[in-house]
Amino acid sequence: MSLQVIKDGYGKNTGVFIPMSDWDIITQKHEDLRQLVPNERTPKKKLSELAGTLSHETAEDMLKYVAESRNEWEERLKKQFE
Repeated sequence: MSLQVIKDGYGKNTGVFIPMSDWDIITQKHEDLRQLVPNERTPKKKLSELAGTLSHETAEDMLKYVAESRNEWEERLKKQFE
């Protein structure tokens, strides 16, 4: 069994990941564990259902931020290779 221990940012153990193949073996021996995990799959949503729109102002702010970041990056590169 290849368990993976999940840790938080402080290195404290917070959970365990069990591969589905191992989970299937465990639940064959202990059928009551199957009740812990819902078997129903959530239907996938279309991207168009999740997508939204940005206001013109927000879009402009984002483009301005990207342009400023790019300019800062290019300036740092120039200084590094002078």
